[in-house]
Amino acid sequence: MVRKYILPVLSGLGVFFAVWMAVQAAKPVPPSKPIAEPPRPVYENKISGAGMVEASSRNIAVGTPVSGIVTRVMVRVGNRVKAGDPLFVLDDRKQRADLQAREAALEEAKARLRRLKELPRLEDLPPAYAKVKEAEAVLEDVRVQLELVEKVNDKRAISIEDLNKRRFAVQAAEARLARARADLTLLEAGAWKPDLEVTQAEVSRAESEVRAAKVEIERLTVTAPLAGEVLQINIRPGEFAQSGVLAQPLILLGDLDKLHVRVDIDENDAWRFHPQSSAEAYVRGNPKLKTRLTFEYVEPYVVPKRSLTGESSERVDTRVMQVIYSFKRANLPVYPGQLMDVFIEDRPGRPPGPADRIPKGGKP
Repeated sequence: MVRKYILPVLSGLGVFFAVWMAVQAAKPVPPSKPIAEPPRPVYENKISGAGMVEASSRNIAVGTPVSGIVTRVMVRVGNRVKAGDPLFVLDDRKQRADLQAREAALEEAKARLRRLKELPRLEDLPPAYAKVKEAEAVLEDVRVQLELVEKVNDKRAISIEDLNKRRFAVQAAEARLARARADLTLLEAGAWKPDLEVTQAEVSRAESEVRAAKVEIERLTVTAPLAGEVLQINIRPGEFAQSGVLAQPLILLGDLDKLHVRVDIDENDAWRFHPQSSAEAYVRGNPKLKTRLTFEYVEPYVVPKRSLTGESSERVDTRVMQVIYSFKRANLPVYPGQLMDVFIEDRPGRPPGPADRIPKGGKP
């Protein structure tokens, strides 16, 4: 008997459960309470856009002119630096060895120049004078011997061959004397001017090579291009620093004394924008934190949208005009890279025009 009622009872329970589930599913789901109230701008007509916080100097991606192994990182995140302060150093052992070789070549060239300028050596003059006197004495001796032969009355007493030998000896002695005197004059004159100029040019070239080697070493110490704050460090000692444009900068630097907000205005709303309109920025998550913005400049070139807000209604295939505003850092607790909600007052009835929207020259 009991078995006969089991199946109908189970069927009835199934039908009841199905009806109950259908009723529960038909009930409206209460909306979830937002984490924070959305901002409520005071403007009746407004242009809205997402603003990316950045340094007033733009976010500077510091790179390296040459690739190499990092030996030292001189700064930490949050440090304030001045223009020219060292940030990190690459391995410079090869460049320093090259500098030593070029400095040695410079010293050698300077030594050759000093040697030429100090000519003649005082030690070289006495032997030269002695050679001249020796040549004069030899010439005088052969002349006397020639005169003795020429004064003989009886020409048969001396042969023609002996007479010619004595005459040739006088000529040879005269030539040796002339050579000794020329050597003395050359020695007393010192270094030849073209030789000095050539050696001086060699010294100048060696000095240029030394300066070039020092510049190569200086380039291995990457310095701050401007005064600002270190925002990010993506390099450590022992790592290889690649030169060129990188997806992730080695060091990110920026001037945070005054912050900029780069606002993306949809191209469909670009005609409504006016530089003189007031604007406000709200911190996401706390609409009570807001600040008035100061207009800086417009980048007239419309670009594809890059900064995405994550909203379901957001279009990613649109182009935007970027407007830069500024505010003091002390006004809000925000950081570079943070997104803010920006609202710009729209003035209805204003005739639109490119000259009215964008200052001449773009950035003032």
